[in-house]
Amino acid sequence: MTSHLAQGLQRPRSIIPGLLQASIRGFPVSNPCYGARRARQYTAASEQETPQGRYWAKIPRWKDSSVDTFLSHKWQMSNSVHTLPGLSDLMRSVLPEMIPPQRPPLRGQNEYPGVSTPDDFIRSFEVAAQMAPMAFRLSPHILSVIDWTDPLNDPVRRQFIPLESVINVAHPAATFDPVQEVDHSPVRGVIHRYPNKALFMATSICPVYCRFCFRSYSVGTETKSVKKMRFLPLMKQWEPRFEYIERTPSLHDIVISGGDTYLLEPEQIAYLGDRLLKIPHIKRFRIATKGLWVSPSRLIDPNDSWIDTVIGLSKKGRKMGKDVCVHTHINNKQETSWITRQGTQRLYEEGVTVRNQSVLLNGVNNTFDQMSELVHTLSDMHVEPGDVIRGAEDLRTPLSDSHELEHQIRDQTAGFLIPRFVYDVPGPAGKRPTLSAQNYDRKLGVADFTAPRLRGHDVKYWDPLWSLAEDAQKEVQSYFADRSSDQASYQMASAG
Repeated sequence: MTSHLAQGLQRPRSIIPGLLQASIRGFPVSNPCYGARRARQYTAASEQETPQGRYWAKIPRWKDSSVDTFLSHKWQMSNSVHTLPGLSDLMRSVLPEMIPPQRPPLRGQNEYPGVSTPDDFIRSFEVAAQMAPMAFRLSPHILSVIDWTDPLNDPVRRQFIPLESVINVAHPAATFDPVQEVDHSPVRGVIHRYPNKALFMATSICPVYCRFCFRSYSVGTETKSVKKMRFLPLMKQWEPRFEYIERTPSLHDIVISGGDTYLLEPEQIAYLGDRLLKIPHIKRFRIATKGLWVSPSRLIDPNDSWIDTVIGLSKKGRKMGKDVCVHTHINNKQETSWITRQGTQRLYEEGVTVRNQSVLLNGVNNTFDQMSELVHTLSDMHVEPGDVIRGAEDLRTPLSDSHELEHQIRDQTAGFLIPRFVYDVPGPAGKRPTLSAQNYDRKLGVADFTAPRLRGHDVKYWDPLWSLAEDAQKEVQSYFADRSSDQASYQMASAG
């Protein structure tokens, strides 16, 4: 065992790996009280002017759905697919007779051996779905932007529909709560990891469920591998969280999250926002949602007022000298459509600030071309590493990917568009630039991160096992086996 790993053995609290994430700040978005006539003007023009047009028509069950139907948020939610048989049936209707192979094989490895027909693909999905920590729920929009002619290589499919993969082997350092949120929850539903910022868990449901969600301990319905800590969107359950925020004057910044605020009713969003704006020491809050990208119809649905409520809170906050922003999440340009562009334009025209955070994902955005497209699509992007989740190792990236991407992008675009790659260090340390990693051992895939609030205890980032040579994989696994044995012996001696 190397001395670098041996040092880690003395600090078991630091053994938490991470995924790579991204944030896009200041991406201008907007939204108004346009009304039905203006929204329909947007729609008609777009259908004629954009090559995508009725992009959902490639899904047989929706080929006759009109633009007005597809723009309905209620229709999107009621037609979302969230059962294994339902998704299997849909895939049978869209998969080609022969599935194109993975190209090029991932670092020389074929992830999906034996998958060449629709039956192979669906069988692989059904096996993987049984083991996944996240339930699945997919909106018509997301299902329509997947390239079903090449599903093994599609970056959107990869994020939401698991397949049995030879590289999806859990790292021994993996955990369902990788940034230690539960350990920093003074009140149920409040995560307080930073001195002046806290997270308000408003709900546990989302319009879609991401395979790589670092909040798999809470988000979505229960699975065979995870019993969830649920947060229901009920005002009586929110009250203790507001009381904690009100009696903690050091807090200035609140993130309303979950789950996803996109599925809250407009009245609930208004209530949350008004309560926070009335607290004197709260200077800003963020409405966190992935909805802009995974179900954008709600942004221009003439019969829905969610976005008008957000705009109203933004304007009210400005008059009070407080910031009300939308924080969202997209990982690949392919997730967007003309509906997305119209929705974000609405927000921009109304002066709503929108920032994006993405996750650096293997096979989704960890190449120069993919990341460059995303940067230029969204503009002013900051990339932040996320954290390892059991069951999603095939999506995680080695630390070296972020270093190489930053090096490649730096001389290819304007300075304000250059992404900043960071690692969200578990516990109170916060986000640290990945370039600040110390003692990075590329052979064993482990690096140290430090921060003042860690008080001398470094935190380790572990690269996914699939990125290591076979002898290095065995060495890492042996290290963790030895550590588990030592801890068990210590606990037995203490009990005796």
